[in-house]
Amino acid sequence: MDNRAVTPRKLDLAAIGSLIGVGAFALLIGLPVLALVARAIGGGSLLARLTDTRVIDALLLSLATSTMSLALAIALGTPVAYGLARGRIPGARFIEIAIDLPIVLPPAVAGIALLMAFGRRGVLGPFLEALGIEIAFTTTAVILAQVFVAAPLYVRAARAGFAAVDPVVEGVARTLGASPWRSFRTVTIPLALPSLVAGAIMCWARALGEFGATIMVAGSLPGQTRTMPLAIYQALESDLNVSLALSAILVGVAFAILLAVRAINQGVRAATEPVA
Repeated sequence: MDNRAVTPRKLDLAAIGSLIGVGAFALLIGLPVLALVARAIGGGSLLARLTDTRVIDALLLSLATSTMSLALAIALGTPVAYGLARGRIPGARFIEIAIDLPIVLPPAVAGIALLMAFGRRGVLGPFLEALGIEIAFTTTAVILAQVFVAAPLYVRAARAGFAAVDPVVEGVARTLGASPWRSFRTVTIPLALPSLVAGAIMCWARALGEFGATIMVAGSLPGQTRTMPLAIYQALESDLNVSLALSAILVGVAFAILLAVRAINQGVRAATEPVA
């Protein structure tokens, strides 16, 4: 009887605590985002600024560089992720730590590290200069910075996807005459595809929003290295409406990305749940 009498009060306290938590998150996260979007849309400034040359240039550059960065991340990260998932890479633990390191590194540190490797005075600087190749403060540097900070997100998701594929399934395909490449292409990739797609989406989003490492290693040159995040920062000093327009675009992109990832995860759950 005592337990029954206490349970409703405990539930009430839990509900109150949940409501307080939701309210706090809404205040800290929802309010700033809504305020930004409302200010950007207010007075028609968003539509007017969408045709601004600075907005268009930054948007096109961001889309181009983030897409190229994603392509590189997939090309380089897929074999690594598969090798890690199957335990075929020596020193896998240290490699996993190295891959995850850019995720926790401060962006400024990532930018300086890239400069020390690829800048004119970096480790590879003299060699690249002898070949007539310049990376620092070019569009190439933007892509390099984006790959550095975003590729780990794809590799982690791809590794989890490949690890979820039973090696026995691959073995069966090979006993039926499939080559290792055909088995990987027709069996492993389709089974791991939801994780690969989710990882690719998050990788692309991270590349699109990259700021700290980019400004350190590539600068903020209009039409060359000034991506949307850099244009937002630059516009704060000259035209707030441009900054608001670019920010609203990125908010919309981020919202769409989260919806896509959520839809993919729900699809995976629906496909893997046993039929009653």
